[in-house]
Amino acid sequence: MTGTRLAGRVAVVTGASRGIGRAVARAIAAQGAHVVLLARTIGGLEEVDDEIKAAGGSATLVPIDLGEVDRIDPLGPQLFERFGRADILVGNAALLGTLGPLSHHDPALWERVLRVNVTANWRLIRTLEPLLRRSDAGRAVFVTSGAATNINAYWGAYSTSKAALDAMVRSWAAELVETSVRVNLLSPGPIRSSMRADAFPGEDPATLRAPEAIVGHFLDLVAPDCTRHGELIQAYTPQPKA
Repeated sequence: MTGTRLAGRVAVVTGASRGIGRAVARAIAAQGAHVVLLARTIGGLEEVDDEIKAAGGSATLVPIDLGEVDRIDPLGPQLFERFGRADILVGNAALLGTLGPLSHHDPALWERVLRVNVTANWRLIRTLEPLLRRSDAGRAVFVTSGAATNINAYWGAYSTSKAALDAMVRSWAAELVETSVRVNLLSPGPIRSSMRADAFPGEDPATLRAPEAIVGHFLDLVAPDCTRHGELIQAYTPQPKA
C-alpha cells in the first residue's frame, strides 16, 4: 500500500477489469480499502487482483455481466453478511453501443446500452444504499461523459444513457442531503481506453491521458472528508467549440 487515506473502507468498483475502473480500483486499494471488483471477464479481474495483492492490498472478485440486472440485487445482502456495510461505490462500467443514425440502431443493442449504463446503476443504488447509509461516510461516484450534454449526431444511444444517468444520480443525491452519504458524477474527458478507441479508431492513443492520470479525482470524492454532493466534476478542461 502507498497510503492510509481509505484504511478500513469497503469499496465496490464496477468495470474494474480494465481502463478507468482498473486504475481506480488499484488506487483505492493502495490507500487501504478492501475493493470489491465487478466485471465480466474473470481473467481481467484476476489480473487486477494480483496487482492489488502484490502492492499489499486486498480485494474480492465478483464476475458479473451488469446487463443481467437481476444478478445485481443479491450484492447488497452478500456484502452486508460479510462486511456489515459498504463505504464506497464507483459506478464506472458502461457500453458505447453503435455509433450511427438513431433509426438504424439495433433494438437489442439499444436496450443493452440502457440496461448497463442506466438500469444497472439504479439496481446498484437500490441494493447498496442501505449499506452506504450504515457507513459513517458513504461515498458514491458515477462516471458520466460530455456526451450527456454535448449532443452530437450518431451518438444517440450513449448520449441518451449518460443523460439519463446524470438525472438519476442527481435525483438520488437530492434524496440523501440529510444523510452522511455523498454522491457525485465525474466526467473523465478523453482517456486512453478501449471504449475511446472504438469511438475514435483513427485517434493516436499516445495523445491521450492514461486512466491513472485522473485517479486523484476519484480518491478525493470517495474520501471520508469529501463534502461535495450532487455535483458533476470534470476531470479535464473542456475545449470551446470553434
